[in-house]
Amino acid sequence: MDGLHGAGDNNNFMGLFGGVNNFEADFMAQLKEEGYESHEGSENFDAGSGDEVDVEVELVEGDGQQDQPPKKKKYHRHTPQQIQLLESFFKECPHPDEKQRNELSRRLGLESKQIKFWFQNRRTQLKTQMERHENAMLREDNTRLRNENHAMRTKLNRPICNTCGGPAVLNGSRMTPEEQQLKLENARLKDELTRICVLSNKFLGRPISPFARSIMASAAPPPPPAPSSGLENVGIPVRVAGPSSLGFPDGFSIAPPVDPMTKPIRGAAEGGNEALHEKSMFLELAVCSMNELIKMAEVNTPLWARSFDGAREVLNHEEYMRIFSPHCGSKPRNFVPEGSRETAILLINSLAAVEILMDVDRWAETFLCMIARASIIDVISGGISGNRNGALQLMEAELQVLSPLVPVRRVKFLRFCKQHAEGIWAVADISVDLFPDTIEGFAFANCRRLPSGCILQDMPNGCCKVTWIEHSEYDEGLIPDLYRSFLRSGLGFGAQRWVATLQRQCEFLTMLMPSANPGEEPSGINLSGRRSMLKLAQRMVDNFCSGVCTSMVGDWEMLYAGNIGQDIRVMTRNSLNNPGLPPGILLSASTSVWMPVSHEVLFNFLRDERVRSEWDILSRGGLMQEAVHIAKGQSRENCVSLLRANPVGENATGMLILQETWSDASGSLVVYAPVDVQSINLVMGSEDSSFVALLPSGFVILPDACDPLGTGNVLINGGSICAGSLLTVGFQILVNSVPMAKLNAESVETVNGLIACTVQKIKAALQLA
Repeated sequence: MDGLHGAGDNNNFMGLFGGVNNFEADFMAQLKEEGYESHEGSENFDAGSGDEVDVEVELVEGDGQQDQPPKKKKYHRHTPQQIQLLESFFKECPHPDEKQRNELSRRLGLESKQIKFWFQNRRTQLKTQMERHENAMLREDNTRLRNENHAMRTKLNRPICNTCGGPAVLNGSRMTPEEQQLKLENARLKDELTRICVLSNKFLGRPISPFARSIMASAAPPPPPAPSSGLENVGIPVRVAGPSSLGFPDGFSIAPPVDPMTKPIRGAAEGGNEALHEKSMFLELAVCSMNELIKMAEVNTPLWARSFDGAREVLNHEEYMRIFSPHCGSKPRNFVPEGSRETAILLINSLAAVEILMDVDRWAETFLCMIARASIIDVISGGISGNRNGALQLMEAELQVLSPLVPVRRVKFLRFCKQHAEGIWAVADISVDLFPDTIEGFAFANCRRLPSGCILQDMPNGCCKVTWIEHSEYDEGLIPDLYRSFLRSGLGFGAQRWVATLQRQCEFLTMLMPSANPGEEPSGINLSGRRSMLKLAQRMVDNFCSGVCTSMVGDWEMLYAGNIGQDIRVMTRNSLNNPGLPPGILLSASTSVWMPVSHEVLFNFLRDERVRSEWDILSRGGLMQEAVHIAKGQSRENCVSLLRANPVGENATGMLILQETWSDASGSLVVYAPVDVQSINLVMGSEDSSFVALLPSGFVILPDACDPLGTGNVLINGGSICAGSLLTVGFQILVNSVPMAKLNAESVETVNGLIACTVQKIKAALQLA
């Protein structure tokens, strides 16, 4: 893959995946590098995180000696205000680039070299604290294991009868103390060897040795016979032909496929050998998926081809089957494959991007409109001390397209993170339910996540280059005709959507950095108040998404009634104990329609406050004015704003409209909710925003193209692309302020009429009716 590494990266990869004989040398070289970095970062560590040390050396003339000890040390102690600002910046960005250091230097009145040394000292201090904590934990584990070992030996030397409680009489000759000691030592060595093999497989990318496999097989019950299926169904590579641009040697054999049918998957609670075998299998599966991800990232034509409109890279499935899976088994019924690749530049470094992907809460928050729910089932490996290298997590998630017509994709997968070289990281995903027969009580999901993920490479300017690959199979029988071509093209869950969302969120993170003037912001709100407003808007968007998608994460209950339209989804909830919602019975109604206009045109129309009265009943026929504008990116359309309604013939009321809008290559969003002036004044005064009750409504606009035959291709009329868009409309209303009240047919008809009227007004305003 072009541009993925520098000229010297081949040696890094050779050292990482090379033979066993080179491991010790490479490991010592890596320690030396880390030691040099630690020395550079800790040369002033004794002065503390808030001090800098200037060392002046005076040379003695005439004796030819230049290695004299320092004669004088000069200490510079930072002020509490300087340390406070440096600590606050360190939490956001522990590795500032030169531009950020210069900015801090200007604001704090310090030299750029002092800023650099402070951050080096702080990172070294943090690393030392973590190592001390881990050492203390290891010592505690060692003491506990010694005590358990002593207790077990005592019980073996003095067996007790379970029936009478007296000394047990063993059948046959009693084992001598020497034989007992040898048996215990043998068990200990087997366990230690097994753990070493697992660690070798996890961190070095090498498979477990045959001898270790024999040890594990002897320690566990023999597996039941099963047909040889291997990992052909997911396309795990066996051998890389030709030189690799990521540093693999010519013809190097990577981790062989594992047959998950050789051992049923069991929970860790069932005990030692089964749990260890399961984790070992997960590790090998993760390494294999990482190998395939790297190969797919570096191979170009004919594995990857441009989409019909030339905007995306899509996977050539026939070529994929030839390269990775020549004997692929049959897919489940109605399952169709989709694969895409996208390359872009992120405004954060690779370490920050890795943290977003490996922290499940930050991952779900970053991709708020794409992830309905996410959680970590088990942390198989936490990685090497101080970073995510070697981390392996078993996760589950619900992936969504914001439409009431598209079912969420429920996936259970492994996420494996590995540092392949200095400044190069990779995060790989693969479903663990690819072989449902091996999982007791498993119900087949509607989506299988094949080896997917991203490769991150640091750039000289502090940014990083990301190569994102999405590859999955999903049940197309559950998809309505309106969205089939949209999902087939990869616009719904493809790499372009993930990367566009991540780019937009990274741009938003840079906007949250303290500006040159920490007092007033361009919006007229200080930094604390601006963050409080953004948090309120994020909660509004989150509530809107939960009321639109098909996931049941927001305590919503489906409402079935004869007067509900076929394409309209109505849900209800009781918000008695939720401070962020008005108390009472809430209704959420949403629907999706196809519009013969591009998503950019439709988005610009809906976000324009000058024409809002043509479709929004909250404007009451008057004009809308933007009172506050908080930018979330370089583009003005990505923002949070406060709109003031000026009804015709009336004075300004106390009602405002909180609105968030954004648009990128994957689609657009307009979400709004009425709020009162008093609450907003408290929020902008840096108060907690959780007390503000919100009932969000809005629009989701996704790009689409005319495809009447459902072939997944773009229809060309007269040489031009006939573009369209998929519009999702959602409203949430309070139908009764009494929590125990019952819904009536009139409330459902009201919300049905509101949706139909709004869609009709939009079509009429755009002259589409």
